[in-house]
Amino acid sequence: MPGVYQPGTFDLVGTVVGWVEREAVIDGSNVQPGGVCLGLRSTGLHTNGHSLARHVFSDMGPAGWETILPELGQPVGERLMTPRKAYLDESETLVEGATVKALAHVTGGDFVDNVLRVVPDGVGVVMDRGACEAPAIFRLIQERGSVDEMEMYHVFNMGVGIVVIVSEDAADTALAALGDEGVVIGEAVAWDGQGARVSL
Repeated sequence: MPGVYQPGTFDLVGTVVGWVEREAVIDGSNVQPGGVCLGLRSTGLHTNGHSLARHVFSDMGPAGWETILPELGQPVGERLMTPRKAYLDESETLVEGATVKALAHVTGGDFVDNVLRVVPDGVGVVMDRGACEAPAIFRLIQERGSVDEMEMYHVFNMGVGIVVIVSEDAADTALAALGDEGVVIGEAVAWDGQGARVSL
């Protein structure tokens, strides 16, 4: 990670390990056409795309990372350093109160690859990019870096930290439990093996 690890510095990392009873594992195998995809809002870049972000904001002038852009209302560096969200509370709330079929953490590998990991054969997912408005920091990166729209979705979470797939009859309950943190972003559909399996 050039530009991050400097000579004479070190990186301190912590790890959390958990377990779940086998019968309680949510592996996506029960996802069926008609399922509803919910997006849990992100707090910012989380843990992906910082190299590109540093590049596009590297010319901020004398104030550097302390530059306050009108679109952000705070220093660029402070916005980029917003801590990522863990989603433990939201995940527990959903698992306890709704029929959760799958959970996909939107991190390295973008929307398509991460959602692909949690849907079985014969099922595809169609998501609406406009359903959850991307925070201003993402649009600034896109504009300043002249980044293609789809490339943005391959690098960044674009405002959605986790994709949750629930049964259609559990969608209202799940949304009520999430409040402003959740939004409907798509649906599970039958997939015949042709074309894209996950589309945005």
